[in-house]
Amino acid sequence: MAATGALSKILTKGLPSATAKSINPYAPVAKWILGTSGLVAGMVHIGGITRLTKSGLSMTDWKPFGSFPPMTEQAWIEEFDRYKKFPEWQQRKSMTMEEFQYIFYWEWGHRMLGRVVGVAFVAPWAYFFWRRQIPAGYGNRMKLLFAMGGTQGLVGWWMVKSGLGEDRRNDRKEIRVSPYRLAAHLGMAFATYSTLLWTGFGILQIPNDVANGSNGNFGTNSKTVNLAKSLTKEATNYARKIRTGAVAVTGLTAVTVASGAFVAGNDAGNAYNTFPKMNGQWIPRDDMIDPELEPAYRNMFENTAMVQWNHRVLGTTTAVSAATLALVGVAHPMARNAMTPQVVKGLTVLGGVAVGQMSLGILTLLNYVPIGLAAAHQLGSLFVLSSGIYVVHSLRYVSPSLLRIVNQRVASGVGVSGLGVAGRSTGASSIVMKAHK
Repeated sequence: MAATGALSKILTKGLPSATAKSINPYAPVAKWILGTSGLVAGMVHIGGITRLTKSGLSMTDWKPFGSFPPMTEQAWIEEFDRYKKFPEWQQRKSMTMEEFQYIFYWEWGHRMLGRVVGVAFVAPWAYFFWRRQIPAGYGNRMKLLFAMGGTQGLVGWWMVKSGLGEDRRNDRKEIRVSPYRLAAHLGMAFATYSTLLWTGFGILQIPNDVANGSNGNFGTNSKTVNLAKSLTKEATNYARKIRTGAVAVTGLTAVTVASGAFVAGNDAGNAYNTFPKMNGQWIPRDDMIDPELEPAYRNMFENTAMVQWNHRVLGTTTAVSAATLALVGVAHPMARNAMTPQVVKGLTVLGGVAVGQMSLGILTLLNYVPIGLAAAHQLGSLFVLSSGIYVVHSLRYVSPSLLRIVNQRVASGVGVSGLGVAGRSTGASSIVMKAHK
């Protein structure tokens, strides 16, 4: 009965994020990281609008540190004349100066926001590093994030160059950037965002995870370890299944996002604007294989019908999977013995936003991809991905690595003092010491 009461007490409170500096000296670092992830989300959103307004090829050079836009009428004329030397102008010769300025500002704003994100990451990183407030175990993560951000700029210019080459001058279709490079650019942005989010969540959980442990280890009395020890075998198995499902849904979301990049890169959303069938067919087989595309696998990434069908199937599967996972994770009788409040809330949000994202995608398709709906749909994918990451992180108390160590310690009779966990931070005594440096 005592064990049951202890478990009930732990599950009732769960593992809330420690956002107050008095509880978690590293809370400011977590807030900076999560704030940066918000800026990256904004960057993705602006990038989507830049693509939807067909602004991406308006700037024909790249300066690593950026530049001011043209400030005089003569400077605008020179910029416009430079644009006219590239292939896209051959298809847009009716463009006026005002229309050029409109698309130029979108691309310029997108690029400059990227540099703002860079400063917003590097400056606080230097400050926290100087104050020795970067948690132990997170130093290399910061270096990785810095490298990912720098690489994103290079990938962006590599993408733009694919639409500027002389080999595009005789294109019969509308000149766009390579869908492969667009997918790489978007994928890198989402990977950076996800890493920032996971890192921020981890730092906010340091007081729950390390407690009285030594440097880089879980402690005997950490809340996370106590929760793992307190679960029954049945509850542990149930929670593990939910975590596995959450990992699968999050991974499926990432694949769906990648397929969406190919829909955007091929402008495939402006065809087959019916749902659930594609112009009266569940599978438009005759349209899904273009014999002129060699090798044949290119149809997966360049054929309008194939690309859109793939995205439809992946999007629907993601929504149904997320909703099912949420229902099983929240409504199952075992949930009260295995799910913390954080997990329950995360699953509820995940199921809701996934269904909402699918509905938004359908509306976007039926309305022939208006800019507002299309931009919202891309932003919605970040909400689904964020919810999935949150649920997986909230279920770390049944992660395979932790349970394996707990089981080994229990079997050997050693207990769980000093459980090693890669990527975690210092113990409480070390936290307090670092906080006062």
